[in-house]
Amino acid sequence: MNASDALPYALEPLGDAEAIARARALASRLRERRTCRWFSDEPVPREVIEAAIDAAGSAPSGANHQPWHFAVVSSPATKRAIREAAEAEERRFYGTEGDAPKAGEEWLAALGPLGTDADKPFLETAPWLIVVFAQRKGGIDEDGETQNYYVNESVGIACGMLIATLHEAGVATLTHTPSPMGFLRRVCGRPEWEKPVMIVVAGRPATDATVPAHALRKKPLTQIASWL
Repeated sequence: MNASDALPYALEPLGDAEAIARARALASRLRERRTCRWFSDEPVPREVIEAAIDAAGSAPSGANHQPWHFAVVSSPATKRAIREAAEAEERRFYGTEGDAPKAGEEWLAALGPLGTDADKPFLETAPWLIVVFAQRKGGIDEDGETQNYYVNESVGIACGMLIATLHEAGVATLTHTPSPMGFLRRVCGRPEWEKPVMIVVAGRPATDATVPAHALRKKPLTQIASWL
């Protein structure tokens, strides 16, 4: 990169006390986030979803190729098609159609405290489904040929920023990952070089929404960080 191509960069200067206060305030806000499985059909403004995706699109990425696409679904017919295809995969996963479950006993036991099953009504109830695709090729111009780098890492960071922004806007979310997810490419009309990563369900929680007590168990800082 030539010196003439470089642009100045600076952050708002903060004193230590202000920096600590801001970091703790955001951490406290994000600790309130919970995965929601019971949604209201109350509308959420499109502008909120647009702003959240705009924030996600600012995430760092390998070679700045920004290897992601967010297919935003609000059509009842499309949501219905996604639910039908997802539940078919989930029934195979849980083994609810008489066959042996695709998931092993250990996996199913781990999911037990969360109370999940093959029924996914939230895919139709929530006003928005954001289907996240990882672009294995395309580059910044999305030509379908240029190699992308660190795709999984880049898309994962973008999804985190998407969910954090939605939470800040008072929107509940759920990350849904039926397996396999190839049907999402077909339903959303995306090219073969894009890989479906997850569905981010977004909306207001139902008035009687609950979360499993197990979901409130979070590892403490002393367990998730080491200081060298």
